[in-house]
Amino acid sequence: MSSHKLQAIPLGGLGEFGMNMLALRYGESILVIDAGLMFPEAELFGVDVVIPDISFLIEHRAEVLAIVLTHGHEDHIGALPYVLRQLNVPVYGTPFTIALVEKKLEEHGLLDSVKLHAVKAKGRFQAGPFSVEFIHVTHSIVDAAMLAITTPLGVVMHTGDFKVDPTPTDNELFDLHTIAEYGKKGVLALFSDSTNAERPGYTPSERAVRGPLEDVFSGAENRLYISCFTSSIHRIQLLIDLSVRNNRQVAFVGRSMIANTEIAHRMGFLTVPDGCLLRPNDIKQLPRDRVTVLIAGCQGEPLSSLTRAALESHRHAVIDSGDTVVLSSRIIPGNEKAIYRLINHLFKRGAHVVYSDGGGPPVHVSGHGSQEELMLMLNLTKPRYFIPVHGEYRQLSRHASLAAHLKEIQKIFLMENGEMLEFDQNGARKAERVTAGRICIDYGSVDEIVEDVIISDRRHISRDGIMLPVMAINKNTGKVESQPEIITRGFVSGDNDRILAEAREIVLQTLEQSSSEERADWGVIKEKIRADLKRYISKQTDRHPLIIPVILEI
Repeated sequence: MSSHKLQAIPLGGLGEFGMNMLALRYGESILVIDAGLMFPEAELFGVDVVIPDISFLIEHRAEVLAIVLTHGHEDHIGALPYVLRQLNVPVYGTPFTIALVEKKLEEHGLLDSVKLHAVKAKGRFQAGPFSVEFIHVTHSIVDAAMLAITTPLGVVMHTGDFKVDPTPTDNELFDLHTIAEYGKKGVLALFSDSTNAERPGYTPSERAVRGPLEDVFSGAENRLYISCFTSSIHRIQLLIDLSVRNNRQVAFVGRSMIANTEIAHRMGFLTVPDGCLLRPNDIKQLPRDRVTVLIAGCQGEPLSSLTRAALESHRHAVIDSGDTVVLSSRIIPGNEKAIYRLINHLFKRGAHVVYSDGGGPPVHVSGHGSQEELMLMLNLTKPRYFIPVHGEYRQLSRHASLAAHLKEIQKIFLMENGEMLEFDQNGARKAERVTAGRICIDYGSVDEIVEDVIISDRRHISRDGIMLPVMAINKNTGKVESQPEIITRGFVSGDNDRILAEAREIVLQTLEQSSSEERADWGVIKEKIRADLKRYISKQTDRHPLIIPVILEI
């Protein structure tokens, strides 16, 4: 490949929410932007998280110089432990982002083997031909950054996640001035967040939730349980301030809530007045109208603290009739069923539940810019080429249509994961495809990575059930020593007893019609039994259970 070409290869985050990862390649140097995960869809049975397939990066591991992070949300840093096991390269990010990464890598036993570099806003670092500047942006997490990456062919800007908040709660304004300066000098390409590209107007400021939350505090007569994203330090600060004003002490409940608030407090992003904090095991000791519990689990995760509290199985957090529970967060696509199941349990406890989709006050605002903010970003940067990222295809397409009228933009590219975009002195064009996709992680499995065939088997079992014909065969003689048994799970029929009895006869018949040599070859006899049972069950029930013959050696 000519060293005078710049390539951009999205490996995740296009056509989906989460799993954000982009590789920039110039000559024999690769810079990776973000390494995020995605939570699984319902059909990915038993899968805990999904991460990008990094086969392309592993294939060119000698070229990978560094990973640079835009901010600390899981859809941007969650895949790092899995990526860094295979690519031990330096990681750069803002101080709070790096602090979150340190905690994550410590949990995976990788902290001592990875070089982490904290870079403040307006700071720079050099990685081969790439000079990277961090530009402060406002988002739902502190210390978020946009990246300006100077390459030999021009400046590439990557927004990360952002909204233009004119009144941020920490008074750290969006650095529009630096972005505009890059726009005046000339921007080769802009990769921009498309999450809210379908929403007209502006996204409300984080301060917009203060009024509705004040009303919740003033109306709550008993304990107040509030759940938000545990990385939303601005929101947590507001909830602490409102608790102090309303003479309530605050308890942090949940591993991620405690960990993130400790990091934020240590780094000066969170202020907790003396005497404000309450230990979780003291929640029951105070009068109910004197307690605020900030609790993890706003997405209805089955083992989260809030879910366990809703099911009366948490040691310290007990939700009684008359308590108020607030979900100060959005519903991540795919989590709807789990969240509404959680809300139903809370109503069964007799709690007063406040959530934005339930006709209640707007206790959450998005951290992503709406159409007017996306247009502002386009107008400030004036890129020659524009590539929408971070969103499903409809959001990417809508974002592209917003940019279509800007005369400075020579071409807009709607990309898919694995497609390569190539820049040179003659312009930009789509080039070859590289391997891209998803890797499923199951924390309970031996090697954590779940192959597609396993997902297929789990899906098969969930749909049609499983059948295990069990038989005892003498290994030496091939003689069947006892009547076969049929064990089933999830395979039910109105004429079940008859079908199971006939299935046993099918197994016996197959065994009797097989030679002693076949019966002594486990592989052959299992396949014969599987084929005969499959044919019979399909004809009788129109079902296709997963059939796994089990032979007991005598």
